[in-house]
Amino acid sequence: MVGSLVLLAVLVALLAGLAAGKAWERYKLREGRWIDRRKARESPHYILGLNFLVSNQLDLAIEELTTAAGIDADALEIHLILGNLYREKGQVTRAIRMHQQLLRRPKLTKLEHAYIQLCLALDFRRGGFVDRALDAFTEVLRFDADNTYALLNLEKLHEEQHQWEEAHAIRRRLAALADPGQEQKHKAILAFLETQLGQQSLQREEHAAAVARFESAVDLDARAIPAYVSLGDVRRKEGRVDEAIAAWERLIAIAPERAYLVFDRVEAVSREQGDAERFPALCRQLITANPVDWRARLALGRHLAREGRPSEALDLLFDSLVHNPHAMEIHQVVWRALAAVTFDAARVRRYMELTREAVFYLDPHVCMRCRYRSTELLWQCPQCHEWNTFVEERITAAEEGEDDDA
Repeated sequence: MVGSLVLLAVLVALLAGLAAGKAWERYKLREGRWIDRRKARESPHYILGLNFLVSNQLDLAIEELTTAAGIDADALEIHLILGNLYREKGQVTRAIRMHQQLLRRPKLTKLEHAYIQLCLALDFRRGGFVDRALDAFTEVLRFDADNTYALLNLEKLHEEQHQWEEAHAIRRRLAALADPGQEQKHKAILAFLETQLGQQSLQREEHAAAVARFESAVDLDARAIPAYVSLGDVRRKEGRVDEAIAAWERLIAIAPERAYLVFDRVEAVSREQGDAERFPALCRQLITANPVDWRARLALGRHLAREGRPSEALDLLFDSLVHNPHAMEIHQVVWRALAAVTFDAARVRRYMELTREAVFYLDPHVCMRCRYRSTELLWQCPQCHEWNTFVEERITAAEEGEDDDA
């Protein structure tokens, strides 16, 4: 009987302790009054703040969330959101100060500490404090070694500093953590990083190391276009011209839409070897495979103009204009060819008809991720730092004039 009473007393004490714990979790004594902690999240200010945040009205979100935070100064998630909002508003110093204060709170869980440290690292990165950001992201990984967001940011910081070895090592960690369905994406990024490492080896005149990097890149991703370009350049510099051409022709076979990246190289090497037909044949092959390939027509037209065949060149250049009348590069070659035929009246009329509605530009490229614009093809966006996101921005192609002269 006594044993049963003791057991009952223990159970009652346990239940009382649990009830007290739950009450303490929910309520807090402040200025002689018990404050319901849950009310901070259930208050209209918190809900309104989140609504304003979703609708990107940051000033109103800050105002409402600040009021909600006043209801319970210990509401960690509200203060984290506020700090992040200050960062997005450009008030980096204020965000840093807020997140540093949160880190000084006692009894933070491991996960809470990692998340606050991550927010602080983002503050440092936004403020341009590169070394402090690197240290902060590294600290996050000390608490949470598999934090992919911290790893991604560390990788981008290393890339911005051209620390390609470090970026490569982090991408390998990310690849190991990823789902199998993401494998090819990680291989493609590793291929770009291998190419950058190869470029570094080239700068040090370490040709063998550079070749190994470029070959590793194409093994990782068969569409690692810059690796083929650079591999051919190394082989040409070493005097292994056939291997150089093989690398460039492999690029053309894999990605014919990027063939223009090696047109000048193939043409120059063919000329050095005395092979007058290789380059024209390559261009005609590309035109046959893709009738709207304006770049192959332009390349062949420029080649024929250099060979003293401006009339044949103009026929190809006008066809190129039909598919892309806005590219300044085509017009520059056309003007030179027209001068070579002493501005033949019929050809000048055809040129004017084709360009009546044209707006000239320097082949702008646009990042599909962040819409950054560049007049040249970039493999990594300087704004969002994503790889291989640029496409050509095209305006509507010209229509054949009804009275065009042949």
